Amino acid sequence: MTNRIQDFVNSQESANFAVAAGLAMHAKLQFVRLGNTPTGDAEIIAKIESMGDKLKSFFMDNSQAEVPVAGYINGHFISRRIDRLVVDDANKTVRVLDYKTDVDTNKFREKYVAQIREYTQLLQQIYPDYKISGYILWLHNWILEAI
Repeated sequence: MTNRIQDFVNSQESANFAVAAGLAMHAKLQFVRLGNTPTGDAEIIAKIESMGDKLKSFFMDNSQAEVPVAGYINGHFISRRIDRLVVDDANKTVRVLDYKTDVDTNKFREKYVAQIREYTQLLQQIYPDYKISGYILWLHNWILEAI
């Protein structure tokens, strides 16, 4: 019985640590801005810059962080907050980025893909003539995945 209790406590501590680490990383990423005058955590900026233009574009001056979006999908009201959003009026595109800190990228994949699809459906209502695309940035291994 004692092992079960300790296993439960350990799993709760691990989950709490993961949530706290994820929230801390989100907070740091929220304030990263590239462009003429980069701002934010220097290590994160260096990591983003090392990954190439596709990821860098989510942190340029025309990007937005923590963007609220709401609307109806299949008759249900949905309200969400997008980690990063880039609207390009010249090319009629909208790109969404969501950060995930999971070590196991498959554990909640279906849930995360559904989340990105909700974002794109909500944004399609706001930008009906734009091409909407979504991405996940896996922060554990810094992989950018198109959804």
